Order: sequence, then structure tokens, then C-alpha cells
Amino acid sequence: MKVLVLNCGSSSLKYQLIDMENEAVLCKGLVERIGIDGSILKHEKEGLDGKHVVEQPMKDHKDAIGHVLSAVVDPTVGAVKEMKEIDAVGHRIVHGGEKFASSAVLTDEVIAAIKDCSDLAPLHNPANLMGVEACKAILPDVPMVGVFDTAFHQTMPEKSFMYGLPHELYKKHGVRRYGFHGTSHLYVSQKAAEMLGKKPEDLKIITCHLGNGASITAVDGGKSVDTSMGLTPLEGLIMGTRCGDIDPAIIPFVMKKEGLDADGVDKLMNKESGVYGMTGISSDFRDIEDAAAEGNQLAINALDAYAQRVKKYIGAYAAEMNGVDAIVFTAGLGENGIGMREMICADMDFMGIKLDPEKNDVRGKDRIISSDDSRVKVLLIPTNEELMIARDTLRLSKVN
Repeated sequence: MKVLVLNCGSSSLKYQLIDMENEAVLCKGLVERIGIDGSILKHEKEGLDGKHVVEQPMKDHKDAIGHVLSAVVDPTVGAVKEMKEIDAVGHRIVHGGEKFASSAVLTDEVIAAIKDCSDLAPLHNPANLMGVEACKAILPDVPMVGVFDTAFHQTMPEKSFMYGLPHELYKKHGVRRYGFHGTSHLYVSQKAAEMLGKKPEDLKIITCHLGNGASITAVDGGKSVDTSMGLTPLEGLIMGTRCGDIDPAIIPFVMKKEGLDADGVDKLMNKESGVYGMTGISSDFRDIEDAAAEGNQLAINALDAYAQRVKKYIGAYAAEMNGVDAIVFTAGLGENGIGMREMICADMDFMGIKLDPEKNDVRGKDRIISSDDSRVKVLLIPTNEELMIARDTLRLSKVN
């Protein structure tokens, strides 16, 4: 059985075609900088010499998905001759609200319910649904499954997910912490336990998913007990274009000073803030790092603030779990940001965290990067949300 997995992020799109007989990846690719200058698709297939690269403007996710589907069925670089060879499609869906505590077959009713949650994830659910709608048009008879970022965090206790707001808002509108990147946090926490030769149930792990969107999760005994994102993916860390934690009173203050309505301030916080807003350079951390290396003070300040925010959450979650056995870095910046990992782990020896500079000098490979005498192990683990999505897609496709 062949499963196509689409994982649409806020400015990127990852895809894989997986043969579920042996979980082998038949082809895969990454589209980066969607909606940003320099859009690029890099497609790989076993036996293909190098990568098939497409450099064309991609103004939105619909454009990007069109290029992806063309690559998958391309006679030279594709892995199937026709789209009908694909038996099922698994989609990453960011927000399921309280309606979805697990993955679901994408019926018309489920899709309508996902649309209802779009105001909770305005950068993501619409992008996720673009992939769903594009695939349904091409493969109307193929089973499709949605795997929700919020599902892993349904184990959080009330003390973690309730806000200090009137309880009526929770009962009427579902205002609570949901958390995101759950598929990634689940995968890397399980992989970390495997790499350490222990059971997830016996470990306290802090997982750091650091990409254009970023979140941190406290995983105690294999279960999410707290996470940095909240009702929407806006809360928590400083991100590419998202502000993360701020004083809530800033919102009415800025609305009055700048003459913004609710949509205007939502756009400001979701699309014009983060390291992009702090520097005026880019939402891509590689661009920020290049500017910092050239002495741009705004870029230096943004990176310092980013690292400090991550460090703060690590300390908080260690306190919350009464200890920590391992810290995991994953996603774009987490997997490739050698300098950023060093900044985050610096001056954390009081917690038993010691990074090994030589082991840390690596990108995108499973590796323990802490020193041998580090009481808390630090791991680099490339996330594999696609495999987790494919497994759920296979399971639900067979059931239905």
C-alpha cells in the first residue's frame, strides 16, 4: 500500500510517498519559502542522481502543491506513473479544537469541522485544507486521513490547559490551551527513548520543535503534560512571523495607537512579528543569522531573545516535571542551527546540561550531542511527522 503524505507548514511543505509494506520512502521533497522571494522545490527519489530542483515563484500553498503532484508523477523523477497508484493520502491538520482527540478519515463532515477551527489556526488550517481539496479533486475515490497536531496534547491536565480567564469562555467557546506540533513531539520523544535505550514511560523529556513555527513540550512518561503553544499557534516562543508570548495589554494599546481593528492586530501578531518584525529582514532564520554575522544589531538582538525564550521554557518545564532526563532539538532550526543549539544550552550546567561542541557540529542526523558526563542528555533528532501520519493513515484506511 502506497501512502502520500502532505505536511503543509506556514511557509513550507514537506511530502513523502511511502510504501507501507516496509515503510520505505519512494520519493520525497521539500518546498521552502512559500510566499517569500526565492521559492524552491527540492525533490528526491531513490536512484536519482542528485535532487530535482524547481525554482519558481510560489505565491501560496496551492501553487506549491501543484508542483509537488507534478514531481510525484513525473516520468523521469517521479515514483508512480499515475496518481491512481496512490492508495491513500495522509494530511497534517494543525488544529482539531476539542472535536478531534485522534486522527480521522476526511469525510465532508470532518472537513467542515476543520474549517470551523480555522480561526484558531489562521496560518495553517487553510493551508492544510488546500492540500486536502487539491488531492480530493485529483483522487476523488482515494481514502484521505487527517492527523491532528493537537491530538498528542490531549493528555495535558487541566492545570496546564486552563487559562486565568472566566470559565464561561471555556464552556462557550473552548478557550483553552491545545498545543501543536504534536505529531513531531510524539515522534522525537519516542525516538529519544529508543536512542537512550529506555522506555518512554521511564523518562522526562523536553522536546524543542524549532522551525518557522516553534513549540516546546514537556513529555513525562511518554505523555504531553504541558506545551508552549496555546489556543492557537501564536503563543509561546518567538517565531518566524509570530510574536509568541507578549503582555496581553499590548493588544488594545497598539489597536488604539495604530488604529487597528481585530483583523489588523491579528495580522500584525501572526504575519508581521517574530524575528521578521524584530529585524525587518526575513522570517527565515538563515537570513537572520547571515545578517547577524555581518554585525546587524537587530538580527543579533533577535537571535539572543529567541535563544533566551527557549532557555526559559526548558527551565520552567524541568521545574514542572521535577527534573528532566533529556532535551531534544528538532525541526528546521533545531536540526540545522548549530550555533542556536549552542546558545540555548550555554550556562545551563547548573541543570546538568553540557553540550559537546564536536558532537554538536552536525546537521540533520540522529545524534546525542551532549558531553559524556552531561547528566541531562541532549539529542538532535530530525523529526519524521510524515511517517507518523502515514502509519495513522494506513490504520484508518484499513478500518474504513
